[in-house]
Amino acid sequence: MSILKRLAQLPRADASPPAMHGDAPESAGLPAADPLPDPGRETETHPQQAPFGEPAEQSGPAAATGEEERPIRWELILHSIRRLASDPEGDLSGTVGGALTQRVRRTLDELLAETGQVLARSEREEVVRHTIWEIAGFGPLQPLLNDDAVTEIMVNGPEDVYVERAGRLVRTRARFRDNAHLMQTIQKIVAPLGRRIDESSPMVDARLPDGSRVNAVIPPLAVHGPAVTVRKFSRQPLGIDDLVGRGTLSPEMAMLLRATVAGRLNVLVSGGTGCGKTTTLNVLSSFIGSHERVVTIEDAAELRLQQPHVVSLESRPSNAEGSGRVTIRDLVINALRMRPDRIVVGEVRGGEALDMLQAMNTGHDGSLTTAHANSPRELLYRLETMVLMAGTDLPSRAIREQIASAIDVIVHQSRLRDGSRRITHVTEVMGLEGDTITLQDIYVFEQQGLEEHQRVRGRFRATGVVPSFLPVLESRGYKLPPGLFRTPEGSA
Repeated sequence: MSILKRLAQLPRADASPPAMHGDAPESAGLPAADPLPDPGRETETHPQQAPFGEPAEQSGPAAATGEEERPIRWELILHSIRRLASDPEGDLSGTVGGALTQRVRRTLDELLAETGQVLARSEREEVVRHTIWEIAGFGPLQPLLNDDAVTEIMVNGPEDVYVERAGRLVRTRARFRDNAHLMQTIQKIVAPLGRRIDESSPMVDARLPDGSRVNAVIPPLAVHGPAVTVRKFSRQPLGIDDLVGRGTLSPEMAMLLRATVAGRLNVLVSGGTGCGKTTTLNVLSSFIGSHERVVTIEDAAELRLQQPHVVSLESRPSNAEGSGRVTIRDLVINALRMRPDRIVVGEVRGGEALDMLQAMNTGHDGSLTTAHANSPRELLYRLETMVLMAGTDLPSRAIREQIASAIDVIVHQSRLRDGSRRITHVTEVMGLEGDTITLQDIYVFEQQGLEEHQRVRGRFRATGVVPSFLPVLESRGYKLPPGLFRTPEGSA
């Protein structure tokens, strides 16, 4: 059966393709009397709409050849091939990898032959590539996911997509056909994880196969249509040398943090949203010994520990009947029964803080976690509030005693105005004096002004304070050089 006949027999339940200018007649998803424009002749352009979902800075062959952006009616070819792909009896069903690529090419050739359309070879390959992204990937998001320079993707609606590159937000020409197309992509992300998003549950946290974290919000909570945020992670796990090379911390700070984690001190990474806490936690976890049993606990699994003995636990939202929810706190409590050497919690944000502190205080030295805070001191206030969220009736002093005895080191990270990430404080928790938890900064980042292009200029500086936990590290085989804590002026 010909391509056009198969298209004519398929139901039109999917989103309709964009209308062509002048309301040209349509036959089986393709224009009957208005052929695709010759790439060599002048055509009408639509500068805010890119049919293939690529960012403005990387618009494919058109950018390389200086051609104008292609008209919106190119969506008609992609739409027709997508409809064939959804047909259970079509040529494209059930195929993957190279077989899918070959079938898309063959289907496209048949479609062009039957409709009299002409495409240059580079344009055909572009259509094939974007069709495969739609069938086997995440549609307009796929080229952004493939771009290693993109660290975050923010979809504010079908035609409003931003990315973060080098710490700066950039609007792209990526777009979805409509809200229905965007919702299909969201469902494609959450369905394999057993999670759901609908009017009764309009928010969801999920992850992509590569570990990237996804948050989606849909109407009625999202007033102007579905919104998606994707936090990407490096394809290759970063190491401490990578962070030093990027200016996140100094070599001296790296040496200290390596010893604190390997020497089984309890470390809490704090900072604001998007400052790189999870990346730093991943790097710090690489110093855990390969002989240790580690249990990780997260809302959406994104930690990538390289040790051989790791058990990863992930929380679960309630099902459609409102039951079956498993919280981070449930998992922390259960982890204590799993004989862990260390517990790594992706983030504490509620009552699980109490259970985490108790675990740190009851033989699970060397545990790691993150929390949102604007400074090391503010972190202590937030921890106290989170412990109260557990529903306990503990007095403030008892909570502070738990915090002071559980946490050894706070690593505070910030996202500066130029988008760069810096560890601004490495702080030791000294203990409780009266009703106040005492802290002392070991290293700080001093901002000294702005360079050209508004880049932040500053330096990492030792405060001259020698940590009181050094004897503990030495007793565990980690002796640090005495000059590590000298101030820039040379005093210790």
